[in-house]
Amino acid sequence: MLRMTSIAAIAAAGCFFSLPANAQEGDSQCGDVSIAQMNWAAAEITTEVAKFMLEQGYGCKVSLVKSDTIPAITSVAENGEPDVVTNLWLNSAGDAYKKLEDEGKMERLASVLDPGGIEGWWITTALAEEHPELTTIEGIMENPDLVGGRFNNCPDGWGCRVVSDNLVRALKLEDAGIEIFNHGSGETLASSMGAAATDGEPWFGYYWGPTVPMGKYDMTRVKLGEYDEEKFANLQNPETPEPQVSEFPPAPILTSATTEFVESNPEVTEFFRNMSFKTDTMNALLGWQDENSATAEEVAVHYITENPDEWQGWLSDAAREKLSTLLEQN
Repeated sequence: MLRMTSIAAIAAAGCFFSLPANAQEGDSQCGDVSIAQMNWAAAEITTEVAKFMLEQGYGCKVSLVKSDTIPAITSVAENGEPDVVTNLWLNSAGDAYKKLEDEGKMERLASVLDPGGIEGWWITTALAEEHPELTTIEGIMENPDLVGGRFNNCPDGWGCRVVSDNLVRALKLEDAGIEIFNHGSGETLASSMGAAATDGEPWFGYYWGPTVPMGKYDMTRVKLGEYDEEKFANLQNPETPEPQVSEFPPAPILTSATTEFVESNPEVTEFFRNMSFKTDTMNALLGWQDENSATAEEVAVHYITENPDEWQGWLSDAAREKLSTLLEQN
């Protein structure tokens, strides 16, 4: 059985790494750091890894602010916080995020997932094999009953909800006899996919990866057409006039920070510039989490203890030495 270690236990053993008020010259003077914690599994793992490394390596006091893409961007625009937004899906953020960059309020630091994420509209592979015509949106609209007459949409507040709502209007999906079911949470969206795939029932809806469901269930992407940069840019904005259809492009997933934070915290900013996970690594972590019924904290410890060669290059020399010593003691 894989080892399940509590972050609290490791942190307790390493509490002497917290910096005293009279820290020696060269030690980090990090202070408070607020990080948006998006409410999907990959984002939770990312922020737990960052929280542990910043607290134990740099002496920061980290607060995780539960959020989603649009609320996080809105909060930065209105309040100048949180300091850092990681797992920001650029394709879903729309002009609101670009405006913050143009105004000099936010700066992108890194692609936190390499090569990024995938998103789109999907059906189960079993359904695609039985009815190949359903692998295109035209085929689905001509045969709505074969997909159960329903499109499973994103929850309110998610960036993908904006894009999918615009696509629904552009395609006139409801006129084709397809009900739009707006899920109340990511959990119900995932469970609807899982139940359908397990029971051999039809399912048609939005999903993305890396995620546990996309790793567990065999899904086939529905072809919406060609990707068009201008059309997709318009799809990212709520109630865009006369939306037009575009395929989802590969999704850059960013870590960005407020310009004020970047200027005030160069050492911690450099950590965030360096922190990046391979998409395949994140998929594996999500699979491990599901297999072991682990919390995001436990997955973070699993990653940190099992993959030092991957994360040591993210850290300053002093932070790397502190974390290495801490882990050696446990």
